[in-house]
Amino acid sequence: MENLDTGKVWNDVLDGIRVSVSSANFTTWFKQTHLSKLEKTNNRYVAEVGCKSSFIKTTIESRYFGLIQDSLNKSLNTTCDLYFVVKDNQSSELLPTPLFEPSNKNFEELGEIIMKTGLRPGFTFENFAVSSSNQMAWAAAEAVSRELGSAYNPLFIWGGVGVGKTHLMNAVGHYAIEKNITDKIVCCTGEQFTNDIVEGIRNKTTQGVRNKYRKAKILLVDDIQFIAGKDAIQEEFFHTFNSLVNSGSQVLLTSDRPPSEISKLEERLKSRFEAGLIVDISLPDFELRCAITQIKSQERKLNIPMDLIQLIAGNIEAARKIEGFLIRLSTEIKVKNNEITPELIESLLGKRDENSSMSSKTSPNDIINAASKYFSVGKRALLGTSRARPISLPRQILMYFLRTQANLPLEEIGRLIGGRDHTTVIHAVQKITTLASSNVQIREDIRGIKGLL
Repeated sequence: MENLDTGKVWNDVLDGIRVSVSSANFTTWFKQTHLSKLEKTNNRYVAEVGCKSSFIKTTIESRYFGLIQDSLNKSLNTTCDLYFVVKDNQSSELLPTPLFEPSNKNFEELGEIIMKTGLRPGFTFENFAVSSSNQMAWAAAEAVSRELGSAYNPLFIWGGVGVGKTHLMNAVGHYAIEKNITDKIVCCTGEQFTNDIVEGIRNKTTQGVRNKYRKAKILLVDDIQFIAGKDAIQEEFFHTFNSLVNSGSQVLLTSDRPPSEISKLEERLKSRFEAGLIVDISLPDFELRCAITQIKSQERKLNIPMDLIQLIAGNIEAARKIEGFLIRLSTEIKVKNNEITPELIESLLGKRDENSSMSSKTSPNDIINAASKYFSVGKRALLGTSRARPISLPRQILMYFLRTQANLPLEEIGRLIGGRDHTTVIHAVQKITTLASSNVQIREDIRGIKGLL
């Protein structure tokens, strides 16, 4: 046992772990690890587990240390110590039975197929981060990919803006392409479906449009709520839906709300949508936002330390806003030749709403009222001079909101809150920005006030 094959040992370890965790957790965490070193000292093995990123290392080390050690001890039939490092797998050998096998198609051919089907490049299962907020939707989409037309048909995924509905929908299509179901995938939005029907009627090519949709093996429709209230379009989609489901084709729909809450959607369509599986995706939790930030930063070749990843994730709730922030960070680095520092991140976080044209339309008075109500502190005390902690911390959070949500100048915030100096406001905003990356209660306070707003 002196020259053990680390790849084979780790495959055995993963086989043991696979039955103890959900497929979503296995893919998100363990699939991105490998056994980088295995040494024997005094009848005891020491194992070095390589992790693809510091976030994965931290998560696995804190959550699954015992599970991995037990599986490793069982595989080696002896006691083993282990430690974790951030290290890429240099071996060409892939992990056992990966969820999605690499395709034999060349890059150009794949690109043409993706463009033809209407799928969005890069939206695959491989780069979809999984957490408790989207695990059900991920598992359902993965099951649909493996058993088209029979697992859940239709699959209806709903949730707010930027939570990953479109990503999952496209991932099903990408997986189908890997399985050579290339000429029978139709991916569109509710608006595109509407426009196709309108154009078909105008140009007397309705039958061609029907053939396009009704002969599909997989129909993926994003924002299906768009067809609500359009009688002719709903009529056409009703018959298209029936034709596809009856022939065993897979239908996957996304929306910003469940079928029962889509206003002006025909009852017969609601009934058919509800006949399959309906799953929702909520806003990503802190851990998931960290994973998303890390994935997106790696895509943009930004080497951001873990503490700054947490700083970003603690202050931005939506995945699309995280991506927008990283675009701005990348631009700042390239144009001004800056380095990634805590000061730069904090500066951009404080300024991230400056170009939003006050999209939230939140007034300073609304923010003050919301903070007063949330903390059950009178406005006079909140805006007063007391430095007691029950008052000072809510006051600092109020300053943070007035800066990041209402985009008020520092001097104006100081004037509103007891005539304070602008340096006091800077300190408060920086403090809450930092705490939001490490303090769960602060994140809950921020979320609670945003809910009231």
